[in-house]
Amino acid sequence: MSIPATQSRSISIPDYVADTKFGFWFLGTKTWSEQVLKVALKDLIPRIQHRQKSYSVVVDVGCGQGLSFSLLHRFFRPTSLIGVEYDAHSLAVAATRAKKLGLEIELLQNDCAAIALPDATADIIFCHQVCHHLVRQEESLAEFYRILKPGGLLLFAESTKAYIHSWLIRWLFEHPMDKQRTAEEYVEMLRKAGFQVDETQISTPYLWWSRADLGLMEWLFRCKPKPAGQREETLINVVAIKSNG
Repeated sequence: MSIPATQSRSISIPDYVADTKFGFWFLGTKTWSEQVLKVALKDLIPRIQHRQKSYSVVVDVGCGQGLSFSLLHRFFRPTSLIGVEYDAHSLAVAATRAKKLGLEIELLQNDCAAIALPDATADIIFCHQVCHHLVRQEESLAEFYRILKPGGLLLFAESTKAYIHSWLIRWLFEHPMDKQRTAEEYVEMLRKAGFQVDETQISTPYLWWSRADLGLMEWLFRCKPKPAGQREETLINVVAIKSNG
């Protein structure tokens, strides 16, 4: 297990905004693992066309504290699992978690816009709730495109501007507020980066934790949420594909 501190290309400032102490704690909880990470993966996986039994190289960008490692290993059975994370504290926790799990995982302390991996390395890149922390979103997507093999998959799961700008998230977490995007804007950005995005590979779940009232109106008063097309989406999940060309 390696944690190199050098980056593949020098950049002047980190590509992300660090989270609050509450945010760091929350990203290590079972709630995050079960209600956010696992739910996102289970929504993304059925959208993978011609899914393989195993994928050789899986890269988890913005892997945080490593709660995704066991899930990625279970769902994709990679021969090589690589975690990329800029924050040293999170990376140390991820290294300890990987050791406890008995998994051989390569860990890289890299910025998402400068990843120390060769071109066409990854079969799958998992980018879960990372992009809304990034300052250089377009540059990071270009880097993901670079390290993906032709035909490789970017599993992209994000909270949208409507959610990140909500009062609760503003109060508890820290984000670059001028970089937030709508669901449609995220899809447009992926396509501009060169990824193929089919409408059948897009999902906009409206989960209880992504709503301003945390789903209380539905739980307490049986008020049904507005259907898709009549609401501002709070989440976007996409299986994006790097062209074979």
